[in-house]
Amino acid sequence: MAIQNALNLRQLLTPANLRPLAAPLLIIMVLAMMVLPLPVFLLDVFFTFNIAISVMVMLVAMYSRKPLDFSVFPTVLLVTTLLRLSLNVASTRIVLLEGHGGPDAAGKVIEAFSSFLVGGNTAVGIVVFVILTIINFVVITKGAGRIAEVSARFTLDAMPGKQMAIDADLNAGLIDEKTAKARRKEIAQEADFYGAMDGASKFVRGDAIAAIIILVINIVGGLFVGVMQHDMAVGDAAHTYTLLTIGDGLVAQIPALIISVAAGLVVSRVGDDGDIGGLVIGQLFSNPQVTMLTAGIIGVLGLIPGMPNLVFLLLAAALGSMAWMRRKRIVEEAAAAAAPAAAAQAAMPQPDAQEASWNDVSQVDVLGLEVGYRLIPMVDKGQDGELLKRIRGLRKKFAQEVGFLSSPVHIRDNLELKPNTYRIALKGVEVGAGEAYPGQLLAINPGHVSGPLQGRETTDPAFGLPAFWIDAGMREQAHALGYTVVDASTVVATHLNHVILNHAAELLGRQETQALLDHVGKDSPKLIEDLVPKLLPIGIVQRVLQNLLEEGVNIRDMRSIIEVLAEHAPRTQDPVQLTLKAREALGRAIIQALFPGNAEVNVMALEPGLERILMQAMSTGGEGGAIEPGLADTLLRQTAQIAQRQEDIGLPPVLLVPSQLRMLLSRFLRRAVPSLKVISNSEVPESRTIRVTAMVGGQQG
Repeated sequence: MAIQNALNLRQLLTPANLRPLAAPLLIIMVLAMMVLPLPVFLLDVFFTFNIAISVMVMLVAMYSRKPLDFSVFPTVLLVTTLLRLSLNVASTRIVLLEGHGGPDAAGKVIEAFSSFLVGGNTAVGIVVFVILTIINFVVITKGAGRIAEVSARFTLDAMPGKQMAIDADLNAGLIDEKTAKARRKEIAQEADFYGAMDGASKFVRGDAIAAIIILVINIVGGLFVGVMQHDMAVGDAAHTYTLLTIGDGLVAQIPALIISVAAGLVVSRVGDDGDIGGLVIGQLFSNPQVTMLTAGIIGVLGLIPGMPNLVFLLLAAALGSMAWMRRKRIVEEAAAAAAPAAAAQAAMPQPDAQEASWNDVSQVDVLGLEVGYRLIPMVDKGQDGELLKRIRGLRKKFAQEVGFLSSPVHIRDNLELKPNTYRIALKGVEVGAGEAYPGQLLAINPGHVSGPLQGRETTDPAFGLPAFWIDAGMREQAHALGYTVVDASTVVATHLNHVILNHAAELLGRQETQALLDHVGKDSPKLIEDLVPKLLPIGIVQRVLQNLLEEGVNIRDMRSIIEVLAEHAPRTQDPVQLTLKAREALGRAIIQALFPGNAEVNVMALEPGLERILMQAMSTGGEGGAIEPGLADTLLRQTAQIAQRQEDIGLPPVLLVPSQLRMLLSRFLRRAVPSLKVISNSEVPESRTIRVTAMVGGQQG
């Protein structure tokens, strides 16, 4: 039984079980020190522990890459402040009780700080203590608190813009749902962190005020205890207790100063590319010209008579050496970077008089991206171009959402373009173009911003929204004003994604169709064998899929599409009729995409008289239909007006028509109202409720 109890106790005392108890035990210990008397040795241990904790906190703050890496800092700030105050109470008790015994009566740590650091001089000790307190209270704590306050305010103001930027990246396929959720959580944590730091800075300020009050109380109390209770002379009592009080104050104030510096380091850093030491060294000494000019100025000052010449000249020599070494390293790195390019140029075949061959005939890229020379780093593998990663993610998301794998994006530089210009080409024809500025950000106006920005005015190349190209340092200001802020690679990737989605039908060629059928055939080989080529040639299947894609219907449910084609192929091989049947089979998915959940299907409809006229035009003109020009103009104008009103009240512009008219009206209205979706009655599931919100062809108010 005893052995079993020992084993159970050993299991309970494992580090994993003790770790959750560390914080409660520390708080209980800190509170106990305020009430229970401590031995002198234990007080020395706690003072040393306080100094060690403060140094550790400062080092962690310096090596953190971003504020959220040290998100527990506000709590640490509270605990360390409470620890210092409890040590002040415990040391005050020992100083007043045992101070008459000599300088070491309150422990070796207080004696060292009172005798060694200030030389046993009470006046010097008081001055040093007051200076340290002023530095901590007036300079560091006040500045860090102000930074935290402003950061908290701007972070909260910028949250909507950051959330919209995350949604834009998610919709563009640049990130997945898991990454978006993590980024939203990080934004919320960032706001909570700066808010907590704003409040926690008040603890440090209160600690500095308490230290001054405790100093005065201890000096007065020590003088009273020494004279009245221990019959000491007034001068001896004042000297002894003042020296002990100063040592007590310094041993608490120095760790407080270190913690305040750590708080300032955490809230004042900008960027998250490395630790503070690396950033300071990298940015302060990265330019050899600056270091060389500084060395020259210090050297000139060192030549002035009466100046400490040796010190100035030594420092000038050291800075000059650093500048020379840095410049030498930059030249070597540039030479190393230029060597592969020179080797590649030398390896290229030189122009000669060889006869032309079929190797000189190059095929047109299905999908191409051409960039100006300033955009090359964004697409250079050697420079870890961010745009390459985004394009890979974009193609993957397109395949998952649309249902087939598009052709690769062939990227090349084009010196004929302007330096910051890019061009998107589909089968050699330009379908999109824009400008991007690496190192800058595009602030897009989603329609409800609170003010303009200082920057290069432009428009978002993907959606045509007004925007500004701004410096990276204006990100928070733009977020606070309500702008959606994205970097240059995201601008190009979003534009490319928009182009690919709008031209999905053209990207589905014969080769992609065959690859898609082969992919489906791995799981359902019999289904494919019965359809192609027994019932339908692959060209008809391709045309049906392109018809679906042209109207924004994804083809992920290839099983249903193939089953419908196999069922109706013996009766017709007309792609239009087969597309109609495929849409009916996909009706549930089509309606779900337009009206998620089980919400009402709020649609526009044709006025009965107009519907009869259009049906007669279909019966006389066949699939093409012949609509009288005046009627066509009225139909286009009214549909555009009603569709805009639908969008203004938050409803998707959807027109419900008979199945015979759907293809005609979809093609006819698509160019004038790109956002309009035309569905037929047969595509709406019986379980969904239809509500007509507007009529096309009636009297317009």
